[in-house]
Amino acid sequence: MAGKTEDALYQAYTGEAKAALRLKVFAEKAEQEGYTQIGKLFRAIAFSEEIHGARALQVLGRVKGTEENLAVSFESESKVAEVAYDQYVKQAEAEGNMPAVLHFSQSRDVEDVHAKLYKEAMSHIMGERETTYYVCKVCGYVSDGILPEECPVCGAMKEQFAQFE
Repeated sequence: MAGKTEDALYQAYTGEAKAALRLKVFAEKAEQEGYTQIGKLFRAIAFSEEIHGARALQVLGRVKGTEENLAVSFESESKVAEVAYDQYVKQAEAEGNMPAVLHFSQSRDVEDVHAKLYKEAMSHIMGERETTYYVCKVCGYVSDGILPEECPVCGAMKEQFAQFE
């Protein structure tokens, strides 16, 4: 596939992915403020946007077999960690925006961990090793099989981790 239709599908995918995340964050905020029904509406529409984005990815032919998906994910995480976030950190430092520096540097460190997890998964794919993942709700750090007492990236306590079995 090539041309304007491919570009449109990719734009649709990225737009839907951004909308889904934005709506999930809005849902969380609405629920914190006591607007349970509004939170539910945001979550329902976020799920709908995820469906749209997933369909666009499928039509684009970007969803392959698991081994290829792992390889693509590894490459993507490596580039983001090594290139994009390093540039973002430098830009934020140059502008003196310390909250952005903290965000970008922690995100870079977490993206590096993601890449390592993908690489490890590629080497274990035939063994189908089972594990539990723990994700820091503050910075996104992912721990493989061990619930840390404290996040090694941002220092959040173990109560701030979500468990994925």
